[in-house]
Order: sequence, then C-alpha cells, then structure tokens
Amino acid sequence: MNDFRAVADRVEIEALRGEFTDAAMMRDRLRLASLFTPDGVLRMPDVPAEFVGREEIRAGGERLQSRWDFFVQTTHPGTILLDGDTATGRAYMHELARTLDGRQGLNHAVYHDRYRRTAEGWRFAERVYEIRYLDTSPLAGAAPHSARGSGTDVSAALAAQAPAAAPAPAASFADPAPADRLERVAAALRANGFAAEILDDAAAARARIRDLIPEGAGVLTGASETLRLSGIDEDVNTGGRYDAVRPRVLALDRATGADEIRRLLAGPDYVVNSVAAVTETGSLVLASGSGSQLPANAGGAAHAVWIVGAQKVVPDLATALRRVEEHALPLENARARAVYGMPSAVNRLLVLNAEPYPGRGTVLLLREAIGY
Repeated sequence: MNDFRAVADRVEIEALRGEFTDAAMMRDRLRLASLFTPDGVLRMPDVPAEFVGREEIRAGGERLQSRWDFFVQTTHPGTILLDGDTATGRAYMHELARTLDGRQGLNHAVYHDRYRRTAEGWRFAERVYEIRYLDTSPLAGAAPHSARGSGTDVSAALAAQAPAAAPAPAASFADPAPADRLERVAAALRANGFAAEILDDAAAARARIRDLIPEGAGVLTGASETLRLSGIDEDVNTGGRYDAVRPRVLALDRATGADEIRRLLAGPDYVVNSVAAVTETGSLVLASGSGSQLPANAGGAAHAVWIVGAQKVVPDLATALRRVEEHALPLENARARAVYGMPSAVNRLLVLNAEPYPGRGTVLLLREAIGY
C-alpha cells in the first residue's frame, strides 16, 4: 500500500509539472496560477522576477507573456523526493523564445521545486528557475501566430498556410523590415501626401518629436506601447513642455465630463501615436477598442505624428488587417487583461490611404522593432 501511494504521488507530481508547461504554452495564466498553493512562490532570479501568491503569479505571468513574440517550453523529467505530504524535486527545461523588443535565443534551465499535498491535489509551494545554458544567437525558425494560444494543432495551421498564393507567414509580423523595404514605404507615403522620415531607433524619434512639436502645444498621445517603451508618452504627459491632453482627460469625471472629454480627444493641436501596420503602398492602419483616439488621427488634430517600428511594415492592406487580428490583438488582449482585468477587441479600424492636407501628417519610420 505504501509503495502504491508513493507511485501515485510521483505520477501526480509529474503530471503537475506537465500541466505547468501546458498552461504556459497555451498562455492560460489563470490555470497556471492555480497549480500553486495559495501562498506559493515563483522565483526567477535570472529574469529577474518573483511572484508570491496566485494573483501575483497570474498577473506577473501575463505581464511577461505580453512581451513575447513566441515562446516554446519543453519539460523533461527530473527527480522527486517524497516526504509525507510534502516533496522536493527538480525539472529540466528546454526553451525557445523571442520577445517583441527583438531579444531571442534558447536555453536549458532547471526548476528547483517544493511540492505540497492539498485538498486540490499536489501543488507547487515554490518553483525557483535557474538557467544553466543560454544561447542568444538569432533563431532561424518562426512560429505560426494564427495558431498561438488556440489549442489548434500546429501542423494543421501550417497546412492552412501552404498554398503558393498564401500571404507571408504571420511570424514576419515581428521581424524588422530591411532597409530597402523601409525606403519603399517612405517613398509611397510621400507620394500619398505624408511626410516620412527614416530614423535609426526610438531614441532618435524621441528627440525628433521635440523638433516637430513646438513648446506649449496641446498634444494628445495615443494608448501605444511604442510611445510607452520609447519614453515619448512620459515626455509629453509628464515632462511639462507641452499642454498635455491626456492628463486633463483623466482628471475629468467620465459621467459628468463626457462632453468635455470628447471635445478634448477629438481636436488637439497635435496627436502623437503609433499604428498597427504600414503598407508598402503607403497606407496606415490603426485599430482601437473604444475608438476614442481615432478622430484626432483621422483629421481632427491639426497635426499628427506617427512613430512606426520596422516590424509593422506589410505588403498590402489585406496583410495589414491580418497583422491586426493575428499579431497585435493577442498582445494587446494580454496587456488589457493584466492592466484592466478585461479583454481588448478590434471594434474600430482606421485606414489612412493618403493625407490631403500637406504638412499635417508625419510618419517616423524606425529601423528597429518596437511596440506591437
């Protein structure tokens, strides 16, 4: 009886470790957090990150996940040492990953575990992640993003993309466009009435904003990871150089000040934003859940500046819409769940095919990837 119980415990703990990897691969952070005891701890000193309790593990995991372009994890059996209703063990990991800011590589790692028997079954009391080998060489492969997180068989997803006339694979949605493509995009944008500049990186765009927007101007920033990661959002909204619209909007009561909010958002002197995609034919595509930031971009603002990472270049409008649905939306959805506790949606789309007012719209194309 004792031997049978020990075998059953080992099988359940091994299943627990497998469930962890499945939840991570399926981006099911609520399920992953439930695999820990209520006071369980997930420590990752090499990241670095540390989360205590199920809610921190869920929310922290979603923040990390929102930075992924793709992530593949394989768990290999390790050791399990039983001690009544507790146990210790090690699991060996092989992982491939690429983040949205371009970091990538493969690693071999160890999870040093403590387990506890609970009414729900065996659970992690603590997982400590230790990287034993890290290779940051560029990864030659790609991930079929249309299947990510859906539970769809990957071979079926690849088969669906197999016809010769199929569009470029979704994995390219995270890869920076080369110099020749950026030049084609810039030329097409100029032909469509936009001003277009090619800059090295986000730091250059941050400096260029100061040249393009005069001190004291009323400036609205869009809800954009590009602006946040580059520091432009902070410069505009807390730097004191401009009459920042967004802090004024946030200070108003959404019920009693709804009309004032609408007016402030619709017609600023300048709007600074990013886009979900830019086509080689010279169109810009913006997506929004509420639509509140779209009027200023469409023409309500006297001037507009869009900062666009090199990974957002696509051949045409059809591919741009695919990029919105298959790449940008899942990432924004994860961010919205972590920050607001609710999913995002593409409820509004804005396509700017041309700028009819010369000098109104400026596109800053970056040679680096940034944002979604």
